[in-house]
Amino acid sequence: MPQLRIALAQVNTTVGDIDGNTALTVEWTRKAAEAGAHVVVFPEMSQTGYPVEDLTLRRTFADASRRSVTELARRLDEAGCGEVLAYVGYLDHDEIGPRDAAAALYRGEVVARQFKHHLPNYGVFDEHRYFKPGTELEVLRLHGVDIGMVICEDIWQDGGPISALGKAGVDLVVAPNASPYERSKDEQRLPLIARRAAEAGAPLVYTNQVGGQDDLVFDGDSLVVGADGTLLARAPQFVEHLLVLDLDLPAANAAATGSFDGLEVHRRVLNDSPLVEYSPLVAPTISEPLSDEAEVWSALVVGLRDYVHKNGFSTVTFGFSGGIDSAVCAALAADALGGDNVYGVSMPSKYSSSHSRDDASDLAERIGAHYRVEPIGEMVDVYVNQLQLTGLAEENIQARVRGMLLMALSNLDGHLVLATGNKTELAVGYSTIYGDAVGAFAPIKDLFKTHVWQLARWRNEEAAKRGETPPIPENSITKPPSAELRPDQKDSDSLPDYELLDDVLDDYVENDRGYADLIEAGFDPETIDRVVRMVDRAEYKRRQYPPGTKITFKAFGRDRRLPMTNGWRERKS
Repeated sequence: MPQLRIALAQVNTTVGDIDGNTALTVEWTRKAAEAGAHVVVFPEMSQTGYPVEDLTLRRTFADASRRSVTELARRLDEAGCGEVLAYVGYLDHDEIGPRDAAAALYRGEVVARQFKHHLPNYGVFDEHRYFKPGTELEVLRLHGVDIGMVICEDIWQDGGPISALGKAGVDLVVAPNASPYERSKDEQRLPLIARRAAEAGAPLVYTNQVGGQDDLVFDGDSLVVGADGTLLARAPQFVEHLLVLDLDLPAANAAATGSFDGLEVHRRVLNDSPLVEYSPLVAPTISEPLSDEAEVWSALVVGLRDYVHKNGFSTVTFGFSGGIDSAVCAALAADALGGDNVYGVSMPSKYSSSHSRDDASDLAERIGAHYRVEPIGEMVDVYVNQLQLTGLAEENIQARVRGMLLMALSNLDGHLVLATGNKTELAVGYSTIYGDAVGAFAPIKDLFKTHVWQLARWRNEEAAKRGETPPIPENSITKPPSAELRPDQKDSDSLPDYELLDDVLDDYVENDRGYADLIEAGFDPETIDRVVRMVDRAEYKRRQYPPGTKITFKAFGRDRRLPMTNGWRERKS
């Protein structure tokens, strides 16, 4: 029975940084070699980062990517890692067009190149815009083991490469992936991989990317599943990790070349000699999935940290209002960057309550953030008096003055500005464009308001369990939410109860349900009309809002793309 030691390099790459990603691959392949691995598998497009979007269309970038793979093979050999078969992802470009590709590197050479067959074109994916599909599969024999490869979407769709490899016969399948996170994705991922391993008739090695890229975050959660569907190993979520395990593989499958399910299977022998029997490692790690709250919090922390750091910043600033949204953003920022890199600004107007200012100060002390108070009353008065502003115009100018103040401090001190709005507010347009909507990143953009409260309570409970000071003031959680732009203002003056509102939004935004469906779900017509009208009218605001980490099935932005000029309205038949 052949043995093989496999390493899954769950790494955090940066889009466009080919040199940096190459160095990362050398570093982690060296770790795999030191662990005695014979094969190491990196994520999809690990040389370029993922997704590269319209960089795909730049031939100079594709050429640099392809050259880097040849250079990487040489560098791995020089680093003493030549005997490790390394699978890496990259962007290729041939006579047909751009390709989402993976290469196998061994003894200083590129011994195989393969192109992704299934190209996703849903949700956040636009791969039909960029890539041409592959029609060939490369099977490599290493130490008497036949190894096939599929790339990301090739395991998420029925038929195609997995089916072809199963019919052609392989002993092991490796699958480089860059599969973005969304809540409870592992409930789909593990059963799917188990089915594909059974379909291939071989263990399946699934290496997933980790880290943030603009509004996407990748959770890792790399897996190895046996041919019978048994989970053999699992990496932890949201951290870089090298998962190493030994596989005892069954006698070689009947091996065939030729065409299977429209795909050409080619074979190459790298080393046909089985390994001398060796003592296997202790039982491999099977990391437990995080709880729902811990998973979402980790996703938001990693997404924020990587956006800040990968864009060359180290510090952030935003308004500390004393409310729940800014408090949760502050706790996230402190966890992501350290409290000393968070610069909170209290910007009270004449309508700001004393308890809000106290709560903001308390928040800063709890998380160890810098804190300053910059009253905006006199700035606002200049606009109000000169333009004779009243009503909504007076309310909004307060938010816009705060936005200008934060951007001025950003320019002055080099901090990255965060926007603190949540998904409920974005859905119904309950924000001021060029006011509280300013900033470079919005950490809780994809959290409904009720979820913000849930996470706040969870984070405080976790702190208490560890004997730490809960980061979020209790008063920020329990008090009625208010924008404090007019006397005694409450969110409930303008919006339905948040529990009800989020229920309607979940059906209308997340699930694209129409009027009749909403009636059937039990919502009253007046509420439906009111909420749908607010959502539809706010599309132009959402287009101008900063990016924020996606954690739901349908986030504003890549997932949900509606025209701003739109005469269609859901209405009673």
